[in-house]
Amino acid sequence: MPEVPELLPNIETDEFHIPETDMLCRQYATHPPRILLLYGSLRERSYSRLVIEEAARLLTAMGAEVCIFNPAGLPQPDTCEASHPKVAELRELMMWSEGQVWCSPERHGAMTSIMKSQIDWIPLSIGSVRPTQGKTLAVMQVSGGSQSFNAVNQMRILGRWMRMFTIPNQSSVAKAYMEFEEDGRMKPSAYYRRIVDVVEELFKFTLLLRDNKDWLVDRYSERVESAEKLSERVNQRSI
Repeated sequence: MPEVPELLPNIETDEFHIPETDMLCRQYATHPPRILLLYGSLRERSYSRLVIEEAARLLTAMGAEVCIFNPAGLPQPDTCEASHPKVAELRELMMWSEGQVWCSPERHGAMTSIMKSQIDWIPLSIGSVRPTQGKTLAVMQVSGGSQSFNAVNQMRILGRWMRMFTIPNQSSVAKAYMEFEEDGRMKPSAYYRRIVDVVEELFKFTLLLRDNKDWLVDRYSERVESAEKLSERVNQRSI
């Protein structure tokens, strides 16, 4: 078999890795999957929050450790330092989580500013650590009218940008005000069954990916860049 440089003269040979199944984790973590849940409304009767609470109950029943972040009091991005208590809480939970669920109302054909602000407070990197890279993500939305998928489609774009593994399934609850009892519990329906499907799929993907995420998101371009920076530091002249 020809050597790599002969076939691919532009490749940095030392950083060109051939993936093999032996590189997959052989010993899996035994602690409960850690799932962070975000919602996108501050209304007293927030249907995105009610969906998130239903998802949290399901995840808990499956054996996950869950945490719901309350966005009340979270400042708008760029209006304060990252040391603000709510920002620090959100970033700490991002680091803690292994999977996430995002649910936003659709407002003016898009996710809400409440939902987007939470994501905007999370940079692609904090120091040398990427707080969302390789984590699993499930997206859901609620609508006041007919079923729509604008918000979940936008959140999928955000998930990709945050380097997350967004699962194939998703949930969109139309006329959400008709789908909940007075006590806030969701009525039996096809919408409820879809939420069960989404949560179950997220749980499975989290179990599958959490121990392999560092290898799965390891990138050739970043290995080359890191090697170049290391070489520059080692070879720089004394001042």
